[in-house]
Amino acid sequence: MTEAENRNIGFPWTLQHVNRTLSSTGGTLAAACDAYEEYIRRCNTLDLDVSDDQTDNAHLCWSAHIAGGTHHAFRDYGEGFCIFSDIAVAANVLLQKFPHQSSTADPTTKSKGIRRILIIDLDVHQGNGNAALFQGNDKVQTFSVHCRSNYFSKKEHSDLDIELPAGSTDDTYLTTLKHWLRRIEEHPFDDDSDQQGKKCQRQKPFDFIFYQAGVDIHKDDRLGRLSISQEGISKRNHLVFDFADRMRAPLVICMGGGYPKDDWAPILTAHAGVYIEAHQYLSSFGRDLT
Repeated sequence: MTEAENRNIGFPWTLQHVNRTLSSTGGTLAAACDAYEEYIRRCNTLDLDVSDDQTDNAHLCWSAHIAGGTHHAFRDYGEGFCIFSDIAVAANVLLQKFPHQSSTADPTTKSKGIRRILIIDLDVHQGNGNAALFQGNDKVQTFSVHCRSNYFSKKEHSDLDIELPAGSTDDTYLTTLKHWLRRIEEHPFDDDSDQQGKKCQRQKPFDFIFYQAGVDIHKDDRLGRLSISQEGISKRNHLVFDFADRMRAPLVICMGGGYPKDDWAPILTAHAGVYIEAHQYLSSFGRDLT
């Protein structure tokens, strides 16, 4: 790699970085495949249609990767500490490994596979790599909430980009996120009418969700320009968890950005909180979901 390419990525080429990059990408891929395979197993055990899982908690198959979220990687170059987009690789593998098979031709046959994936990117920076990688791909929807004044390269176009002004605090952030999650939930991604124009039962909008849970929105982050408290980040996480539950879709959580100043404690606490809170959320259902 050239010096300019290494500088754009943010660190020099070493064998250690190669291995770490492959491991990080593989970790998100493994988490995604494990979550969806477990979802299929539960649906088969409960005799549910995977496209319309309206009973039980079969969809609460969550996996978490304590790395990944490298959302600034493009097809032929990396930037911003990102070489490969782990989420993009995992999403593409899911679509290839579990292609959607409609049950409309035979009503006695259950629908199978993945029709549509949602990427929720809540890092302080736009998920520009994933936006470009999935541009025009209606099987993967990209949703990014980020700081308006924190672009370090060309802005790309996600399916939904929400920009927040620098210095935004908890109330603005959480109100905005809650509003747009509801708008996504209510959006008519599919035509719910049959050939005679009669309303059919609505299909699930998404069969799988990725959550890029960057904590560089924290008020003490070195590179972020928002001012979100630890309590605000926890509330953000719960908004996403509630949304995934309502969507009845398996979820994979990836780490994303978070850059300490002199004191590492606030950023480490925020990173750890994402995973601890996800476990607590699942535990709140009061029974073993494994």
